Amino acid sequence: MDSFTKRVLSSDMQLVQEILVDVKDQLDDHLTAINENTSEIQANFEYIVALNSNIEKLSERIEKIEMFMQNHGFEARHENEFNPSPLTKNEQEVFLALYTLDESKGFVTYADIAKRLCLSEDLVAQYIASMMAKHVPIDKRYANNKAYIKLNQSFKALQAKHNILKISQKMIPEVI
Repeated sequence: MDSFTKRVLSSDMQLVQEILVDVKDQLDDHLTAINENTSEIQANFEYIVALNSNIEKLSERIEKIEMFMQNHGFEARHENEFNPSPLTKNEQEVFLALYTLDESKGFVTYADIAKRLCLSEDLVAQYIASMMAKHVPIDKRYANNKAYIKLNQSFKALQAKHNILKISQKMIPEVI
């Protein structure tokens, strides 16, 4: 190899090394940003878990106060006014599955409903979100990054008495 070729090869190798160093620097910057975002997400999750715990404690205290007041002659007034929008046939099926599973299990997962109706969990999640947007009161909690849902008990009692959602009696045997 002549000296010119050696200089060109040396120059090319030096350019490749500079490019690789630049790429490594950019990847390091991205890794730093990802680590910062991950830390922020984790801190927010811990904050939400702490808030959820405090809300549960407050709910327990409120229930104790209501029970104390009822035992001492005060009457607690619960004015739950539910005004949900009509549900589609598929939403009604998911609602009925949630209603019946709720009876036996309390909080249920999307997987429980999906298994009952032979649907995907994603589809069940979409139906639940749609029902919540239509003002069907569904309580939702997260544990270990998994959603647990349950019908609001007051709404459930009113639904049983007055069929607020106007669910066809023909559909009930199909789902249950």
